[in-house]
Amino acid sequence: MKKILPKITLSVVGLASTLMLGGCNLAIMDPKGTIGQGEKSLILMCAGAMLCIVIPVIIATLFVAYRYRKSNTNATYAPKWDFSTTIEILVWGIPMCLIAFLAYHTYVSSHELDPYKPIAAPADNPNVKPINVQVVALNWKWLFIYPDLGIATVNEMAMPINTPVAFRLTSDATMNSFWIPQLGSQVYVMAGMQTQLHLMATSTGTFRGVSSNYSGFGYSEMKFKAIATDQKGFDEWVEKVKASSKQLDSKDSDVYKHLREDQMEYAKTHEGNVLYQEPIYYGTVGHHFFDDIVGQYNDGHYHVESHGHSPEAPAQSNDMHSGE
Repeated sequence: MKKILPKITLSVVGLASTLMLGGCNLAIMDPKGTIGQGEKSLILMCAGAMLCIVIPVIIATLFVAYRYRKSNTNATYAPKWDFSTTIEILVWGIPMCLIAFLAYHTYVSSHELDPYKPIAAPADNPNVKPINVQVVALNWKWLFIYPDLGIATVNEMAMPINTPVAFRLTSDATMNSFWIPQLGSQVYVMAGMQTQLHLMATSTGTFRGVSSNYSGFGYSEMKFKAIATDQKGFDEWVEKVKASSKQLDSKDSDVYKHLREDQMEYAKTHEGNVLYQEPIYYGTVGHHFFDDIVGQYNDGHYHVESHGHSPEAPAQSNDMHSGE
């Protein structure tokens, strides 16, 4: 036992050090939004519930090994013992209760944190309207379209704090996964399909957005900035984007084709590696730009999905609008 204790101590110290160092960059444990806070609470509750089993089992294992060691002649020796009702109840009953507890909270949380579920306006500002943002995953970059404002950006988005954001997402390249760790839920995107996500930031800051799907070489650089600011800061950001002379008028335009394919040649000659795409602003964007991207894989049709309702509508033409 004397030889085992130092090893156990070193293992515990090493595990604790790893957890403490790992915590320096655990964005999901430092949420800045309502969904992220709910997910953090769920993670901590599940970890705590499981530790209620793990810690007693570790203590019991060490106690039994020490108590019934070969050199301890004071311990009861019962070579024919084979059953204990108390132990059976503890071994099977407690895990069953834990599984039922986790199953209940997982079910409830799955509905409360459903990415498709709109987020209610804050109690202190019940009249605030959600901001609509359409997201398109391209090759090693993210395209953000603000259909109500008539602007678009690449690898940078902004939102006012305490304002729900309603995302519609798709891909015009490989399958990918959209995630802002400090705000919550990641969702997958695929060409020809679309999904939804609802988030709301409660603190100002610039948060890291990532591609959390392994889609091949270079996708670790598929990052973007998610800026959460007050309403004044958001309005200033919108005006800055609108001031750009760049425009996205159609998915068939040379501008969009270049945006979609501009790093392909570089990737071919650099073993799949690509350079991080700096943010780009587009002061105007075509009507139904997002729907046309989805529709090109569905004979011109796109889905406008919501909870329990998925009507189809034909893709529309791409008229320019300024969002005024």
